[in-house]
Amino acid sequence: MNGALRVVALGGLGEVGRNMAVLEHKGKLLIIDCGVLFPEDHQPGVDLILPDFGYIADRLDDVVAVVLTHGHEDHIGAVPYLLRLKEDLPLVGSQLTLALIEAKLKEHRITPITLAVKEGQKEQFGPFDCEFVAVNHSIPDALAVAVTTSAGTVLHTGDFKMDQLPLDGRITDLRAFARLGEAGVDLFMPDSTNAEVPGFTTSEREITPVLNSVFASAERRIIVASFASHVHRVQQVLDAAHAHNRRVALVGRSMVRNMGIARDLGYLTVPPGVLIDIKAVGDLPDERVVLMCTGSQGEPMAALSRMANRDHRVEVGEGDTVVLASSLIPGNENSVFRVINGLTRLGAKVVHQGNARVHVSGHASAGELLYCYNVIKPKNVMPVHGEMRHLVANGELAVKTGVPRKNVLVAEDGVVVDLIDGKASIVGKIDCGYVYVDGSTVGEITEADLKDRRILGEEGFISIIVVVDPSSGKVVAGPEIHARGFAEDEAVFDKVRPRIVDALRDAASNGTNTDTHQLSQIVRRVVGRWVNESYRRRPMIIPLVIEA
Repeated sequence: MNGALRVVALGGLGEVGRNMAVLEHKGKLLIIDCGVLFPEDHQPGVDLILPDFGYIADRLDDVVAVVLTHGHEDHIGAVPYLLRLKEDLPLVGSQLTLALIEAKLKEHRITPITLAVKEGQKEQFGPFDCEFVAVNHSIPDALAVAVTTSAGTVLHTGDFKMDQLPLDGRITDLRAFARLGEAGVDLFMPDSTNAEVPGFTTSEREITPVLNSVFASAERRIIVASFASHVHRVQQVLDAAHAHNRRVALVGRSMVRNMGIARDLGYLTVPPGVLIDIKAVGDLPDERVVLMCTGSQGEPMAALSRMANRDHRVEVGEGDTVVLASSLIPGNENSVFRVINGLTRLGAKVVHQGNARVHVSGHASAGELLYCYNVIKPKNVMPVHGEMRHLVANGELAVKTGVPRKNVLVAEDGVVVDLIDGKASIVGKIDCGYVYVDGSTVGEITEADLKDRRILGEEGFISIIVVVDPSSGKVVAGPEIHARGFAEDEAVFDKVRPRIVDALRDAASNGTNTDTHQLSQIVRRVVGRWVNESYRRRPMIIPLVIEA
């Protein structure tokens, strides 16, 4: 319907990451965020997961702006891949957000068109009137966006919390939320990540005394791992190092790049003489060294994981203290615990969220969300940014504050929501799958490929080469059987070789179609049945039948 405002999430609903919402009105498109999702263990070989741009791929000329709420990877990481399709899409965001994405785009050799905005600023993009609102998050300069159209007003919070004593003094602007609520918010799209957590998210300031205690008791080097964009946490580490007469070296390309940007723009204050180059670390005694690195989520190629595997220039040893200053992203638990165990095995003392308050969340808990619902009094609610349990919990909070249950839309990626005359409703669904980045390829890896990789990794691989006489079906040479990841001793296949020979001979004598493809399928079935009966395994089986 031409007068409606259509909202389609291409990512971020039912998952923590890949955030991207498309608003459509009067034939024009406004995109809010364009992030990546990081792969889990069941997606081997995948580097990143992108939103599916298929819905907008042939309508990129209709995109009036891409609004970026803040600079985290799950909100800006897919922008380079979107701009590969059309480089001149205008990017709109705060100063820090745009600086981070411009540095990323430089690596992709893309020079974007950008518009820097601040809280309180209003801009018009086609039929969309946008007002930007300050919100507090675990990265400076985060913004919510209120989008007003002739069909109604949408308020998208981005990621936010309501820290009343933030390190940078920039609080979530509840007065603006209240003003927007008074004018009427027809569709509220709030962050759901901590909707299941009761009460209020702890203030960032509560970490400072814990870090000071860790620094005071550390005997040798201190290694702190956090997200490469967590400016507030790096600031706290720099301050603690200064207070305890230590020097800090940044480790990891993304950490060095992002903190350089934050310092140049004034978001990071470096005490005099505290920051040193990694090459100068060897000139200092261990008790004066702090290393600030990436890898708090157990990412295999990040600095901390490589230290745990003894594959890094920094060798962790007895007496070192390692601080994991971040929370666990769902799905990363095993990777993180593997790193913790590896570091502990090397003799390090590991301080993490499970045994000390070295991290607080950047997302609003249930108490803060209730405040927002009561202040804004939205007509309709569409929870965003979270797994299904988070979205449902957020929707229940809305109902408790008086939003009619029928006006709470718990949607998943690809669900189409239309806002007409102040009423939001689900009107359909589009295809919206995962797009995998694998090395230099984008979108070429399919679910079938991942299934094959999982089978190879978990069940192994068996190849069978047989040479047959096409007229008689008699085996002239072989079967030659090779296996990887299945059995050390190839003698185990002595039992199945006669079965293969008999099956091929029977196929010829029964007049079965004896082309090589059909014979290969017979070999596959015989070997597959034998492996399943004998070993309860389902390896990948690749038969090759050659005519003599």
